[in-house]
Amino acid sequence: MGGLFGTDGVRGVANRDLTGTLALDLGRAAVIALTEPGEGRPKITVGRDTRGSGEFLEAALVAGICSAGGDALLLGVCPTPAVAFHTVDLGAQAGAVISASHNPAEYNGIKFFGPGGSKLPDEVEDEIEQLIARVDGPRPEGRAVGRVHPSDRAEERYLGHLLSSAGGSLDGMRIVVDCANGAAWSAAPELLRRLGADVIPINDRPDGWNINEGCGATVPEVLAKAVVEAGADAGVAHDGDADRAMFADHQGNVVDGDQVLAACALALHEAGELPGSVVVSTVMANLGFRLCMERAGIRMIETKVGDRYVLEEMHRSGAVLGGEQSGHVIFLRHATTGDGLLTGVQFLTLATRKGVTVADLAGQMEKFPQVLLNVEVSDRGGLDSAEAVWAAVRSAEGALGARGRVLVRASGTEPLVRVMVEAPTEEDARLHAEAICGAVRASLG
Repeated sequence: MGGLFGTDGVRGVANRDLTGTLALDLGRAAVIALTEPGEGRPKITVGRDTRGSGEFLEAALVAGICSAGGDALLLGVCPTPAVAFHTVDLGAQAGAVISASHNPAEYNGIKFFGPGGSKLPDEVEDEIEQLIARVDGPRPEGRAVGRVHPSDRAEERYLGHLLSSAGGSLDGMRIVVDCANGAAWSAAPELLRRLGADVIPINDRPDGWNINEGCGATVPEVLAKAVVEAGADAGVAHDGDADRAMFADHQGNVVDGDQVLAACALALHEAGELPGSVVVSTVMANLGFRLCMERAGIRMIETKVGDRYVLEEMHRSGAVLGGEQSGHVIFLRHATTGDGLLTGVQFLTLATRKGVTVADLAGQMEKFPQVLLNVEVSDRGGLDSAEAVWAAVRSAEGALGARGRVLVRASGTEPLVRVMVEAPTEEDARLHAEAICGAVRASLG
């Protein structure tokens, strides 16, 4: 891949790294790269989250699309997976999302879906990047110039799709939903209400700058506390663009993506609906998830971090279920990408269908203590050659032996190095993680 696209599109501080000019260029290049000559006027769906910067970036991106002869189908504020759904539902050649997902409000991003609603492969992103560097390209005039079409009833169609996937109702359940002041602030509570739940929404008042601010899937402890205070049966938290879901049980315990993936894999396997007895996860998967799958006779295929890589492996292996500890879960029979609202429907209705609690579902997997620390660095690209860091990693691995696991990687979207350690106790995990973080700071800070 080139230097523009990261693991999840183009992302950076809005109006510094991601400018209106770049957004316009991305719109033009996407039309050229994602449509074939003779297809007629291409259509690109466009959605965004609640960040204030999304407004000017949407205007610039749409200008680029139309100037290259494409029509922009405006979805307004909506979850990232809704853009994927509408790209297929509306027969568009591509979809574009203006969002920086879980990042702070000053960040924003642009990512694309292809005509089938899946994220673009690396080679197509490289082509878009190369096109941006060129000054030529089609500049249609007159009737050939693209048009802008607001999409009517977009949320209603998306909700209908999600409701059709439900394995039951949520009648009698009291559920807290943390909307992260983001793209799902309207759709997530409404979806749960239509399934019959008594819904308590929190962080559902976006103002353009409070997205992900001390709330949502990246700080699920907020949700867990709210569940206990409300006397609720469960809670679900989304991130800013709602492609993730984290949960809390009635006791205030956080339930992460590994536990959700394990419960859903076990249920599908028991029902004979897990082709090849295969599930896909990433190198970040908890050791407890791996052991749970092994005991059940389910083969886990491991990928590098990023739901796009999980999805690519699912297509290669024929798996219908995959996901990440961070709450990205892909139900390939119902969606083309990770969808936090869909995950909420599948996991919560699984509990009601089985007549058990969310705590019971999560408890099917023993969760090993895991410490994840982020270190801000000046050059994340220097990690591979930072010998002192890898010496610290080898030292931790030697001390833990088969009783633990160490993973150190550079973030694909931020100037961070992420350090993860699993150990028999949280104290041991934190001790080794902090030692490695010290080496990262000394080498790359």
